Amino acid sequence: MSSIEINKKAPEFSLIGSDNNIHKLTDYRGKKVILYFYPKDNTPGCTTEACDFKEYFENLKDLNAIVLGVSRDSLASHDKFISKLGLPFILLSDENEELCKLYDVIKEKNMYGKKVLGIERSTFIIDEDGILIKEFRKVKVKGHVEEILNLLK
Repeated sequence: MSSIEINKKAPEFSLIGSDNNIHKLTDYRGKKVILYFYPKDNTPGCTTEACDFKEYFENLKDLNAIVLGVSRDSLASHDKFISKLGLPFILLSDENEELCKLYDVIKEKNMYGKKVLGIERSTFIIDEDGILIKEFRKVKVKGHVEEILNLLK
């Protein structure tokens, strides 16, 4: 069961990032955090979503927001994904699904007729004080980053 609730403190985490540093939610007090969960590096939807965050990265930065992407991929996979797309933000590696479980994004999905557990594309907006102010579940990639931008303006 998720401990996620709008207008409450967002669950704290500590995970290794694509810069080989440990990232904690508390590191970002004073900034808005866009914590987005995506299924897999180098897949079409995830590539589009990452490129959209890249395209609007400076606009988000101007709004005092940072972007953190999260998947179950390894740091090596993240490195390739970042190099290929030139991503200007950190990707967190959650191979043990700790953060995914904390934010309740592991869901049963249908892949080619088989039921599998995977990350449901989700985004969480956390304010400067660590309070969860918005959650997007079952995210449709098209227009999602623009929606976040409008929310933060």
